[in-house]
Amino acid sequence: MRPFLKIAVLFCVFLGVAGISGYLTLRFIIKSEDTVIVPELVGKDVVYTLDILTDLGLNTKVSGFEYRADVPKNHVAYQEPGPGSEVKRNRDVRIIISKGPKTLVVPDLIGMDIRQGYIIMEENGLSRGVLSRTFNERVSTDGIISQMPPSGTVVTRGDSIDLLVSLGRRPVTYKMPYLDGLVLEDAIFILERAHLGLGQIRSVQRDDLPKDVVVEQDPRSGYQVASGTLVNLTLNRAAKGPILDQGLSLFHHRVREGFLKKQIRIRVNAFGMFYDFLDAFVRPGEHIWFLAPQDSETTVFVYQDGELVLSHSFSSTSVAGFSLRLK
Repeated sequence: MRPFLKIAVLFCVFLGVAGISGYLTLRFIIKSEDTVIVPELVGKDVVYTLDILTDLGLNTKVSGFEYRADVPKNHVAYQEPGPGSEVKRNRDVRIIISKGPKTLVVPDLIGMDIRQGYIIMEENGLSRGVLSRTFNERVSTDGIISQMPPSGTVVTRGDSIDLLVSLGRRPVTYKMPYLDGLVLEDAIFILERAHLGLGQIRSVQRDDLPKDVVVEQDPRSGYQVASGTLVNLTLNRAAKGPILDQGLSLFHHRVREGFLKKQIRIRVNAFGMFYDFLDAFVRPGEHIWFLAPQDSETTVFVYQDGELVLSHSFSSTSVAGFSLRLK
């Protein structure tokens, strides 16, 4: 009887030990699956920190930013919980991101395009200061000529940088020619030779002056003007009747004979505005027809390979005349 009782007691003890061991083992396994060890994050790049915490099943919470001379910009300066802490999955890990040192050395922006310079300033926490522009023969348009403070200066983040930016080469200036008394095509020819452009054309009626000649110009003769300046002209033409009474007029131009296509541009000045009717390469000998407003202020200009070869002025009281300048 005693041996049987002894065996029963030992069996019960074995079952108890086995049960406790299984329970502890199962609890350890479950616990190990639900908890993770927080890694060391201070000094690590923000992108790396986000990736490692995501892989561990933890949430990243940015609590703020602060200047830290001992931690590079965009790196973790502080974490909570600290490294080695055992936490459950899906828990938040708070981090503070470094903005880098409070002070920095001003970067060298000279020679850069102003847009690139602004990007570098923004990346370094510097703000835009006074922007000045001037002509410069060596620095292309929008290139940075100088900066203040100069590169190498130690400043505090948030300070502003003043820039002097190039407008490019100073434009060539010309003395405005005298155009009064010239017919329109001669005035245009002189403007083209002086590297000036034709602006608006308007009409007045002056009985004391010849018809179809320039009576006013803007800018006036003798003024210094830059290359490409548009010059507005006023022509002495007959009185302008109602537009509806004038109707439309058929314009015709025939491209001169030759072997190669010609670049033809037909420009129309009507009612104080310019528009291009045609700008294309045309075969030699081809005829061009179109309708234009038969108005006293309507003028058609024909350019061949960039040179004015024909101007056609309409008049409400007389038949329009043609003017041709050959190359």
